[in-house]
Amino acid sequence: MGKVSMTVNGKAVSADVEPRTLLVEFIREHLRLTGTHVGCDTTQCGACTVHVDGQAMKSCTMLAVQAEGADIVTIEGLAKDGKLHPMQAAFKEHHGLQCGFCTPGMVMAGIDIRRRHPKADEKTVRHELEGNICRCTGYHNIVKAIMNAEV
Repeated sequence: MGKVSMTVNGKAVSADVEPRTLLVEFIREHLRLTGTHVGCDTTQCGACTVHVDGQAMKSCTMLAVQAEGADIVTIEGLAKDGKLHPMQAAFKEHHGLQCGFCTPGMVMAGIDIRRRHPKADEKTVRHELEGNICRCTGYHNIVKAIMNAEV
């Protein structure tokens, strides 16, 4: 067991973890932040996407110890004072979800896409979302939400 410390959603956290503990396990099981989903364990679906030091990362293939000292933001850390983050609001407004399983990862990826490509067109957004899978929709409304979010 080793100690890992980081900031998650603005709060300093630390815990003793086994060296093989995945970041997604640490977030879900140690911190009880269950908005970050586990869909594949192979970085293919993107349901586990969180922000690590401001960049979207798939937490299912990153060890918790690799996040030592990092600033982590999960889906639970986006809304402020009861107000949805603009990307969350865009997903709501543009009906960018159905079952909701992929939504946290899509929202986190969408924020990162718009940070890197502020005026992203549909082709760019679709290309950037290739690592995120939604089994319910045709992606049309997800893409529309990402393109129209006021971030």
